Amino acid sequence: MKNREVQAATNMANDPADAPIIVIGGGPAGLTAAYELTKQQKKTIVLEKYNKVGGIARTENYRDYHFDMGGHRFYTKSVPVQQMWREVLGEDFLRRPRLSRIFYQNKFFHYPLKPFNALLGLGPIEGARIIGSYVRWHLFPYKEEETFEQWVTNRFGKRLFETFFKSYTEKVWGIPCSELKAEWAAQRIKNLSLKTAITAMFLKPQETIKTLIEEFDYPRRGPGMLWTAVQDRINERGGQVQLNSNVVAIHRDGPRITGVTVEQDGRTHFRSGSSFISSMPLTQLVQWLDPPPPPKVLQAASQLGYRDFLTVCLIIKKPELFPDNWIYIHDPSVQVGRIQNFKNWSADMVPDPATTSLGLEYFCNEGDDVWNMPDADLIALGTREIGKIGLARPEDVVDGAVFRVEKSYPVYDADYEQSLDVLKAYVASLENLQTIGRNGLHRYNNQDHAMLTGMLAVRNLLYGETNNLWQVNAEQEYLEELVVEPEPEKLLQALDGAVPKLDPLSLGMSLGVVAGVALLLGTLLVLLRGGEVGQSLALLSQFFPGYTVTAVGALVGLGYGFFTGFSLGWGYAFLRNAATAVYLVSLHRSAQQSVMRQFFEYI
Repeated sequence: MKNREVQAATNMANDPADAPIIVIGGGPAGLTAAYELTKQQKKTIVLEKYNKVGGIARTENYRDYHFDMGGHRFYTKSVPVQQMWREVLGEDFLRRPRLSRIFYQNKFFHYPLKPFNALLGLGPIEGARIIGSYVRWHLFPYKEEETFEQWVTNRFGKRLFETFFKSYTEKVWGIPCSELKAEWAAQRIKNLSLKTAITAMFLKPQETIKTLIEEFDYPRRGPGMLWTAVQDRINERGGQVQLNSNVVAIHRDGPRITGVTVEQDGRTHFRSGSSFISSMPLTQLVQWLDPPPPPKVLQAASQLGYRDFLTVCLIIKKPELFPDNWIYIHDPSVQVGRIQNFKNWSADMVPDPATTSLGLEYFCNEGDDVWNMPDADLIALGTREIGKIGLARPEDVVDGAVFRVEKSYPVYDADYEQSLDVLKAYVASLENLQTIGRNGLHRYNNQDHAMLTGMLAVRNLLYGETNNLWQVNAEQEYLEELVVEPEPEKLLQALDGAVPKLDPLSLGMSLGVVAGVALLLGTLLVLLRGGEVGQSLALLSQFFPGYTVTAVGALVGLGYGFFTGFSLGWGYAFLRNAATAVYLVSLHRSAQQSVMRQFFEYI
């Protein structure tokens, strides 16, 4: 820590007094970076395009109703991220019980899946088809796993893929699952299997300590409450968070960024900086460079895509509608993809206790028919679909609003990897620029991952560290920063490896040879010495018929000794393995329950 402070002081002394660090973007990543910089008394300016901070994690307000853009659970394995949350909001964080379901074929399915609920919902015939499909695809899988469809099918079977994966995934991404790269699945759905999930379904539930899987933290008035508080902290420390400040050009001199052109209140002005941290979409960053990068880089930027969404917010004249925090809509008969019940996130999100507010999320592309639909038509669509699903009566909807969110999801299409590699290589050549966050890295990171990239970028800048920001949420290599829970499948392997099994045959043979040879040599030794036979040796004839202290008896003793030693060794190994297996079953059961929870979390 002392070395870091010395290095930070040196860096601060070398910075030009009039050249702040410029942070582009006031979402979780950018604000976290600025928060850490101002902690070290660094002159920092945040340039945010919109009229409020928070980015995708912002909270909108309509008639004192608070609407979270997407529903953001506060859950993390990163200690510094957790500490920052508590440091900023403290008692304004609520611990909330979690309940969510899947709506499919006019039925609701709980997850983690409950066996009787699933059987009643899908029926025994469909259940048998899913199991049969699972067996078929495990016997004859796709030889290559290039697409999301291939990846899921190989692990769960085609039937389950079509039942629980296909419709919702295509709603979110807007492209067929056969065109979505498998890398997304590998990132979001880790170490799960249908076999383990099914096994866990029918295991007796165990009493376990509640974790953030069953509970989560949430700011009293939505995630925007946190980011507004962070904005205030930055300003209090001498930093600046400038809203309505759209970066329209990024100027460079060779490999160094010199400043940015900012559009503000209809006018543009130049901002110089010593270093730059950007959470703006990677494609825009490259396209905004002046002078422009090589044509190859611009071409790669044009091939990366994003998925947008909008939220239709409905105010309903009912004090309660359903118990869920949110519901995934897998049914293809409606366009809505997910429904948030904000009152069940926090009662403070709804000013009138006689009402309930819902957020209906429609995934779309900027400029398409859904995106361009008038707000009144979108509210009417949401009202019809909420009635069709059966969550509320259309006549109870008393008001509504629409909020659009650009570039919410970086798309993992067939060409993204090659294009991203080109951009990564080029950005790495810019000496005083780091890209962070979901859009800055074109990676489907959660809020805490985005925050961690901001923290690590600051450490790179101030302390000369070389943290690879592209690896956050890809490889758990930041051990000093993360508290990592073992993945269930790895836990199972570790449990088996920690208590190795004994080989009954090997142990039996070893003890048998030792016991047989010992009795043989003991008998021969008595014969060679002559005299009286020892009492213990003589007693053996009572247990081993045919044994005598003679040359022939020595050979008989060899056989008896081997048999006895073999039996004892084999029996000990068998019983020990059985006792160990009983112990491991209970541990396996807990791990398998975790697998099941994860499985149904991501479908």
